[in-house]
Amino acid sequence: MLGFGNTLAASLIWGVNTIFLLDAGLNNFEAFAANAFFTAGMVLFEVPTGIVADSWGRRASYLLGTITLAVTTGLYLWLWVIEGPFWAWAVSSVLLGLGFTFFSGATEAWLVDALRATGYQGELDSVFARAQVFMGGGMLLGAGGGGYLAQWLGLGAPYVARAAVLVVVFVVAAVLMRDLGFTPDRSQGFATEVRRIAGDSARYGLRARPVRWLMIASVCTGGIGIYVGYALQPHLLNLWGDDTAYGVAGLGAAVMAAAQIGGGLLGPRLRPLFHRRTGMILAMSVVGVIVVALFAVIQVFWVALLLIVVWALSSAALMPVRQAYLNGMIPSRQRATLLSFDSLMSSTGGAIAQPGLGRSADVWGYPASFGISAVISALALPFIWLSRRSRDRADFTASEPAAVG
Repeated sequence: MLGFGNTLAASLIWGVNTIFLLDAGLNNFEAFAANAFFTAGMVLFEVPTGIVADSWGRRASYLLGTITLAVTTGLYLWLWVIEGPFWAWAVSSVLLGLGFTFFSGATEAWLVDALRATGYQGELDSVFARAQVFMGGGMLLGAGGGGYLAQWLGLGAPYVARAAVLVVVFVVAAVLMRDLGFTPDRSQGFATEVRRIAGDSARYGLRARPVRWLMIASVCTGGIGIYVGYALQPHLLNLWGDDTAYGVAGLGAAVMAAAQIGGGLLGPRLRPLFHRRTGMILAMSVVGVIVVALFAVIQVFWVALLLIVVWALSSAALMPVRQAYLNGMIPSRQRATLLSFDSLMSSTGGAIAQPGLGRSADVWGYPASFGISAVISALALPFIWLSRRSRDRADFTASEPAAVG
């Protein structure tokens, strides 16, 4: 329910966000630089919001996230109306990043801790896969609907709808969400918590080889998924031949959403084909690299849509397995911290890569930027292989999460 509501709200703008920024007077470099400020905001606020989740609870963090995103979405809409300067877009994008950091780590940690507290004995892969299906449903409804809302009512309409959905999600979470299997610890001050988080991130993250290599891989892929997803919007319009066919951009996002549902359903069926989780992570990552490279050379609209399906299927099938693998290597007390740190690593890659990729699109066009994206994505493969070589027990079974030595 929470995943569906969150993704529905977020995806209402996914089909048109780049077009929205360009319509506000930004060029490609500025539009993707604004996205980079968003990911930079996630890097900046991951630790402070991780402290909120540990000190005040996962529920409190989730509620703060919904309110922050609703307010900053309204700010985005206002900047579009007044065609605000780039620095204002940068500031508002950083605040959007703040909103999402309240979710990252905290929501997933809340789920895993609650499952353990209520005696769940099944595999985490299947739980995350079901969540993927529901989030894909939210994305299908939001991305497709957002594109046609923009076409019928104007580019600002999806942003109004997004803020409204976030208010509804806030009410639902306030009534139904409870912290199970976790007791917030408010005994430490901010400076102490920062030191603890830094120490835990080093001990259970960077010093634990399988976790370290997996997180470094996410630096290489962190910005690519965001960039490719957003750059496909104007690219599809170019292939279609009508820059005002916003519904077509929404269609592309909806196709990704439908494929995400399929990937969530397909993942548990593919998993038995691989003896180890990292085997499936590697295989799906290779498929993703190949498809992004094909975006660079395929200039036929309907073929591009088919490639989007394959790309989204591979990503959706990969994510639940990666989540289960990572959670299997993290102890409960440090779970929110380490998951937030993993998100921080991914966001760091996004903050670095997106302005350069946007600039390459300005200079050489979207196909060339997709080719560069494929090369950057491929850099993650050796690090996934190094994580596999560590042969952690979480790679083989869905054992109870435990500390890594």
